[in-house]
Amino acid sequence: MDSAALQVLASAIEWLADGRRIALATVVQTWGSSPRPPGAWAVLRDDGTIVGSVSGGCIEEDLIRRVREGLLAKDRPEVLTYGVSKEEAARFGLPCGGKLQLAVEPAPALADLELLRQRLGAGRMTARTLDIASGRVVLENAARNDPLNWWCF
Repeated sequence: MDSAALQVLASAIEWLADGRRIALATVVQTWGSSPRPPGAWAVLRDDGTIVGSVSGGCIEEDLIRRVREGLLAKDRPEVLTYGVSKEEAARFGLPCGGKLQLAVEPAPALADLELLRQRLGAGRMTARTLDIASGRVVLENAARNDPLNWWCF
């Protein structure tokens, strides 16, 4: 995990431990030209503060708006797709008609994130599996060349 992702994880843990509400956004799939690759993370605090990046800034602005307006205050994760049409790609500043899909977790469990940080700190490659329907997260051993997998039913 790169240092930017570790900073996202550290901020998420800190904010949750302080009693703040957060949303964790992960790029899960891209089509065409996209500023950030699958696996990129951002964490948004309930006041709109953000750490990390899922795009060049255009999608982050929409996520901040959604957090401030309470649109992400749900109990289960959701999938957001940006750049579906040429107009939407232009509106969100996605280059070359790119499209990206995010998994947004409105209430990740502090214990799960602390366990992930502990595993990574111990040098253990870890796969994090999110069940969109239930919000359940499973951490498992992984290998360096394991691909990011994404299924949405």
